[in-house]
Amino acid sequence: MSYQAPYKDMQWLVEQAYQSQNLAELNSLQDFDLDLANAIIDEANKFASHVLVPLNAVGDTQGCQFENGQVTTPNGWKEAYAQFRDSGWIGLALPEAFGGQGLPKYIAQPVNEMWLSSNLAFVMFAALAQGGSEILLKFASDDVKARYLTQIVTGEWTVAMSLTEPNAGSDLGALATKAVPQADGTYQIKGQKIYITYGEHDMADNIVHLVLARTPDAPAGSRGISLFAVPKYRVSDEGICGEFNDVRCTGIEHKTGLHGSPTCSISYGDNDACVGELIGELNQGLMAMFVLMNEARLSCGLQGVALGELAYQKALQYAHERVQGAGVGGKRVAIIEHPDVQRMLLSIRSETFGLRALGYQIAALLDVSEHSQDPVRVRMAESRIALLTPIFKGFATEQANDMAGTAIQIYGGMGFVEETGIAQVMRDARITTIYEGTTGVQAKDLVHRKIRMDQGVAMCQLLTDMRDDISAAPQSQPHQRLAVAVDQLANVIDGVLLNPNADTAKLDAVSVPFLKAMGGICCAWQLARLAQQAQINQAQDDGFFRNVMALADFYSAYQLPLAQAALTTVSQEQNGVGAYQF
Repeated sequence: MSYQAPYKDMQWLVEQAYQSQNLAELNSLQDFDLDLANAIIDEANKFASHVLVPLNAVGDTQGCQFENGQVTTPNGWKEAYAQFRDSGWIGLALPEAFGGQGLPKYIAQPVNEMWLSSNLAFVMFAALAQGGSEILLKFASDDVKARYLTQIVTGEWTVAMSLTEPNAGSDLGALATKAVPQADGTYQIKGQKIYITYGEHDMADNIVHLVLARTPDAPAGSRGISLFAVPKYRVSDEGICGEFNDVRCTGIEHKTGLHGSPTCSISYGDNDACVGELIGELNQGLMAMFVLMNEARLSCGLQGVALGELAYQKALQYAHERVQGAGVGGKRVAIIEHPDVQRMLLSIRSETFGLRALGYQIAALLDVSEHSQDPVRVRMAESRIALLTPIFKGFATEQANDMAGTAIQIYGGMGFVEETGIAQVMRDARITTIYEGTTGVQAKDLVHRKIRMDQGVAMCQLLTDMRDDISAAPQSQPHQRLAVAVDQLANVIDGVLLNPNADTAKLDAVSVPFLKAMGGICCAWQLARLAQQAQINQAQDDGFFRNVMALADFYSAYQLPLAQAALTTVSQEQNGVGAYQF
């Protein structure tokens, strides 16, 4: 079964995000209207279907090869990368001044989703290029920008994010890689990094590693971390690759999934000949790296949507083809006729639709934050993005694992067999809840930094928006069910999360259930809003919009209660964890 982009879904949800965030009012986006968005989505669909989809299984079965410090990507990878680069897809949402296309995020979002569904392992370099370029644009000196940006934006070179060390994972304050200042203003880099996506490969002429390291007199902990550009090959002032920079791949990981994406161990400065250039200010590396990490976290959330869509398409086709069991009248039927299979398919379909809507809204909010001239509007957009980012990353990836598992259940025994291809979706999805910050890390960030730190101001604004939408359709079943859940959520926030006497350790223990509750309620909210709009537009396309309303009704009846159950767990945070002696 070949992936086909859900073109109609994407078009309509892009339109809804464009209108709800009033992007037409932004002067700098006047040339980027919905007609252009639809044209680009259509072109991207062709590339995804014809070039990337056929390589997905190839990457999974062949994987990457490592020999003598060199990584060889699967058959077809290099050629596909050249096409991807030459078509300008890498710089889709990056500035024209450095070779990009300068498109807004709301257009780039559905395009990125297509790449992720069609071949996640292949396109993981794209988010790194986007985030790395944004770091350089915001923090790098003009000289550093001149040396690196155009080559990264155009795809001539790729980016690797080098954070994790053998003894420093999420605890970046413990990292030990050294950066020793030199007389010419550069730094000698020495240390080891692990789990570096595309840290070594054969697709581009150079790889620019963004490395977190410490200078000799840096403060201890995370306050003493700086960020450096460390190319595999040194770069002249004219942006030309020169001598080898003592950046060595020492091995690649043998992983559960994403076999086509090399995950590398990298050693910097084995021969004391590794040169790096400071990005931004000394000891401010985490501030810069969080730009890339936030980009990566939003990309991870979209990976959850993309894998859910892929799982749904595979399971739907199989359900139509597989004849098993008797239907009404005793005649053997395809399993699509069985109500429990329909329930499982709808659970994937509704989850994916709601998460896609949420992700597209975040993309449109990013455009508001970058292009609006109204400082109040910008602050509100930034606040909403900060609140939704951990929810989207954490919940979408957790649900991707559930959706892949549900798809395998629809396949039955054949789902456990590699030849059907659905097992690859499950294996590829598993890492998404882990990299770029585990679900637990996202949940703690949500509870402590995004809600408790500002005393729930951003959260209350979100609840207000939800209640405004509920009041617009008071007779709708999805809206009525959502209203009950929102009231329960408000009570938990006031009584538990914002309780000044709350035990931090107990809040940590229920932070993941709270994140999952927030994710489910946000999806139910998006679907309820879309159902209301579908009812207005129903005469234009009765079949499509009737299905949108059915998805909202199903989700509010079957999935939303799971979020409410999670809120019940949060409200009982004083029980359980802490009493058991391990």
